[in-house]
Parts: sequence; C-alpha cells; structure tokens
Amino acid sequence: MSWLSVFVITLCLWMTTVSRVQGWMGPMLSLSSSSSSSMRTPQSVFQQSPYRHYYSSMTQLSVMSEDDSDDSDEMDDFNDDIDKVVEVFVGQDNDDDAPSDVEQDDDESNESTTDSVQDLLLYLQSLGAITGRGEFASKDQHRSAKDVIEQLVAQAPAITNESQLQGRWELVYCSTQLFRSSPFFMAGRAVCQDGDQADQYNWFCDMHRKALAISTIKSVRQVIGNGRLTSEFEVSAGAIPFLNDLTPFSYSGGLPLTIEGAIVSTADIVDTTITGSSAAWELFMDTVEIKGSNLPILRQLLDSDKVQLDSRSLSQRLEQLNADYQPPRPIFRNVFVNDKFRVSQDQDNHYFVYVKTSTDTAPTEYNNVDADLGILGLLEGFNDAVTKFYL
Repeated sequence: MSWLSVFVITLCLWMTTVSRVQGWMGPMLSLSSSSSSSMRTPQSVFQQSPYRHYYSSMTQLSVMSEDDSDDSDEMDDFNDDIDKVVEVFVGQDNDDDAPSDVEQDDDESNESTTDSVQDLLLYLQSLGAITGRGEFASKDQHRSAKDVIEQLVAQAPAITNESQLQGRWELVYCSTQLFRSSPFFMAGRAVCQDGDQADQYNWFCDMHRKALAISTIKSVRQVIGNGRLTSEFEVSAGAIPFLNDLTPFSYSGGLPLTIEGAIVSTADIVDTTITGSSAAWELFMDTVEIKGSNLPILRQLLDSDKVQLDSRSLSQRLEQLNADYQPPRPIFRNVFVNDKFRVSQDQDNHYFVYVKTSTDTAPTEYNNVDADLGILGLLEGFNDAVTKFYL
C-alpha cells in the first residue's frame, strides 16, 4: 500500500470522527450557552434536551427486548453510555457535596409531571398498537406495561365528579383477553371462588379465545352513561374459509366474504364508590345480545328480544331453586382517570386501558348494517376495480 493510500484512509477516518463528535456535542454546547442566562434545575434542562425522547425510547426498547442475550447486553452497554452523557450534560453527579438548594417553581414541577404522564400514556398506546391491544404481547411486555401503569396510578389526579367517567371509551391495551372487559365475563368470574375455581375460569377464557382464533376482534368499546355500562365487542370471521373443499378451484383460501356482528352486553352501575383518585363500580349484569349481524334471515331473529340472554331472569330462577344463591355483582375499579384516558382493574387485577373518543353516552346503533354477508360490497368493489360499468 502506497503512502498516498495510507494518508487518504487516515484523513477519512479523522473527518468521520470529527463529524460524530460535532453531532453529539453541538446540541449540548448550544443549549449550555443558552442556559447560562437563566438558572434552571438539572431536571428542567434534561426535559428540554434533544436526547430526552431518544433516551426514553431506547430505555423502553431495552425493557421490551427479549430472548436475545447478546442484543440485551449491547443495549445495556448503550444505555450506560447514554446515562454517562446525560449525567455530564445535566451536571448531575453522586457526590455528597453536590448543590441541592436549587429551587424549582410550581409551574415547572407541574409541567414535569404532565410530561411524565403523557410519556407513560404514549408508551401504553404504542405498546397496545404493536401487540394487538396486548393480545399478542410477551410476558416481558406485559410486565413493562404493568410498571408503567403503576407509575400512572401513583400520579393519578383526584376524581371530582362521576361525569368524568361518562362517554365512549375504546380499549387500547389490556393485560388479559380482550373480552374480559365485558360485564358478562366479569360476572362469570365473580361466580367463581378465588383459587382453583378462578384458575379454571382463566384457563377456560384462554381456551375460548383459541377456539375462536379464526375470528378477528375489531373495536372493543365501553359506553358509560345514565347509570349503565354497555360493552360493545365487534368481531368478524370468514364466511366460507375452505373454498377448496366446496368448489373445483385449487385456491387455498376462502371467498372474500365475512360474517360480522357485535356482542353487546349491558349492566347497571348500582353503586359508585369514589376514593381520591379511584372509582369503583358495582355492576349488576342485565342482558347479552347480538347486534349488527350481516347474516341474512338470522338478522331479523337476532334483532328481536326473543333470543337475547336475560341474565336477571335466569338469576331469579336460580334463586327459586337455591335459596342461598346470590346473583354476582362484580367490582370494576377505575384507578386512573383524566380527560382522555382511563385505566381500570377487574377482580383479578387485570388492567384495561381505555381512551375516550366521545362524550356521547348513547350505545351504538347497528341498524345501518346491511344483512347481505358483504356480497353487495364485494360486487361494488369488483365493479369499481375491474368492470367499471356504471349506469
């Protein structure tokens, strides 16, 4: 190798090193010079640092990483390096002589708390988005979400009025099966005793979901208002999933037709106990029915009251047969509530995170769903994409 090649390679390495150092130190130096004119605490400086969200994201990713020890070690080393940079940047150290008399005004403290809550809620939303609202989350991811929720609960604002709980709430994350937010399944759990019966019920719910894995869970919603909790669980499933068995075609899939509907269960909120930042509902199960089905012929039958499950009538019959029988009244606790989010817990301390989409307290109307098995929509789509025949 000639001396000219060695010189060129050395120059390139030197320029690369300088550019990286400038990329790291540039934002620090500019923020450090601007902060000299006004005294700010290390915490407030760090919150305005360009590394704040980067460091937070890397920390969250390290919590969510799993099953790869090499990647985990590299992530730990990387986080240690970031910690050192942050420690130097904000001027914090572990010396006992470090100044501790820097005052922080109330506005900065409140802003810090708000930012922290927003970051925690953003993390739960993101985790719910990438794990199917928690349905496909790993144990480590559920554990990470539990830690985040506990931090939220510790900062939960006081509930001053029951109206804060009213409205339409969409489920964005839960630590168990999605349908466990239904008052029907909460009532079923309340019938079981803690211990073996509870374990058996939890196992049954897991097997129930596996048995219906062919179905797709769409919106999972709670509508709170007028002393009622309405759970709307919208699902769809393939109408003809085994096309090869029914036709001479060798296509391995099914027809693009789906069965759709919503499992709607309602319960009365017979009592609300508000204690500081939490509100506990005592639920009395009422009815379960199928609404918005697109199945022809069956739609008219399902819309009638004749096929709905009237749990209270069933409870009355059981009371006549067994004088000791008491209808279940599960407790559903809301442990964090603000203007947009609600975190709730069931009897087994499973977490359910909801986002408020509306202040409307009226249950969803499914009358506009056509009972055509989606055939009309399929034909319209085929015409728009292929034939393009219009009158």
